[in-house]
Amino acid sequence: MTSNETTNGSHQGIKDANIAIVGAGVGGLVTALHLHAHGFHNIRLFEAATKVTSLGVGINVQPHAVLILRDLGLLPALQSTGVETRELNYYDQYGNSILSEPRGKFAGYKVPQFSIHRGHLQILLLEAVKERLGEASVLLNHSLETFEHIPTKDGTEKVRLHFIQRKTGSPATLVPHLEADIAIAADGINSTIRRLLYPSEGPANFSGRILWRGCLEREPYLTGASMIWSGHANQKFIAYPIGPVTTDPATGEQTTLVNWIAELRVRDEDDPDTTPPEKPDWTVSVPKEKFASEFEKWTFGFLNVPELIGKTERVYEFPMCDRTPVSRWSFGSLTMVGDAAHPMFPIGSNGASQAILDAAALTGCLLCCEDFAGVEAALQVYERERLPATSRIVMANRGNGPDHVMQVVHERAPEGFRDVEEVISREELEGIGAGYKKVAGFEVERVNRMAGESEGVAERKGLVSPRAWMVGGGEAMVPNGVHSAAVTESEEHVVQMGGLKIGINGTGVADP
Repeated sequence: MTSNETTNGSHQGIKDANIAIVGAGVGGLVTALHLHAHGFHNIRLFEAATKVTSLGVGINVQPHAVLILRDLGLLPALQSTGVETRELNYYDQYGNSILSEPRGKFAGYKVPQFSIHRGHLQILLLEAVKERLGEASVLLNHSLETFEHIPTKDGTEKVRLHFIQRKTGSPATLVPHLEADIAIAADGINSTIRRLLYPSEGPANFSGRILWRGCLEREPYLTGASMIWSGHANQKFIAYPIGPVTTDPATGEQTTLVNWIAELRVRDEDDPDTTPPEKPDWTVSVPKEKFASEFEKWTFGFLNVPELIGKTERVYEFPMCDRTPVSRWSFGSLTMVGDAAHPMFPIGSNGASQAILDAAALTGCLLCCEDFAGVEAALQVYERERLPATSRIVMANRGNGPDHVMQVVHERAPEGFRDVEEVISREELEGIGAGYKKVAGFEVERVNRMAGESEGVAERKGLVSPRAWMVGGGEAMVPNGVHSAAVTESEEHVVQMGGLKIGINGTGVADP
């Protein structure tokens, strides 16, 4: 296509739609893959960054989202690089066990939960897009500047998008302008499209809490696939492995890459100022002295928190932010997915998973269109399906989501306990987690029913993991050069580090 080429929707089927996805993050990439798997073939992703490389630290993908990736043929690649999470353990700040909850297949799901290096996930999705849609389907250095709706003679509309080079402000070289039949905003918490749709919204909502993140190779702890959550609402420490256990053939020593997060409240909960703190460069590592002393007594036997922090070479800090849900995502033939639509606090490990669910829901709604005249209605159906569901998660996360179990115990036993059942009943503990699973849409029975209904769909469609992630016999592997945890510009108009999505103006959300 030329830079200003359009498609004549009035004489074409909906699967011929010219679809523009703004942002090549997890949400944008999965949306492209899902649309393509269902017959849409004229899809391009416009990415503001000049390059997309492996970066970041930990991210979690819940079973209902893993199911969607399985049906896209990506399960072998996920298994090669991620960790199939076995359990989530909650502790108080003294290391007393509150609750141990099995996860993924170990909780009876037909599909796993994965803890994975965010950069690996992004790169394998990007490689899948390039293999299936073509190298030219992803255009880098295309930062959206503005857009407008263009009525057509047949009564439908297109969206005219204008792209620039972010560093220079000059028009984008390859496609400075595009008229799309369908435009999808996947450009993160600081979405340009959302800002243009809601000019009075302002900066992201700061929770009053700062996250410090790092990762390091160390010996496995507990099962080798255990997530730990410890503390309470105002002070928390999280750790989980994001890479397979490896054994040194010479020494027999086993190691795994562990992602960790230290969280502290730095602004009073009732402070009316929710503006995120300013910092010249959120990608510069910070002195550990800013927070480490607050965790110096957090030694849990199997995991020494001060030692873990002390041995980590680089630590980065980020504000924990979300945005208040809006009343509308879809405007004509334009809609939003992922953090552009529903940025949420990193509680419950649901941010990336909800973006993946958006992709599947959006595809399903567009498949119901008989022609281009039905696009606007289809996007409204998508909005009705996903906006209320994600809004409930945003608000649940503001109330600490499943992490509320730690806060309840802290309030009732601030000095610790010997037997958690003297503080809170097991029924109450399990009820908090079950309630959140229902809100977030990954109850075991529901996910397993869907898994059974779609069993084998990837094989029938011939969808396989990217070639770079496969070796003989179908065994997957992480390709060479995809192990860096370096910080670069990200795909969603943000800089990303450690799974955190940090806006150019210093706002962001994390997805532990």
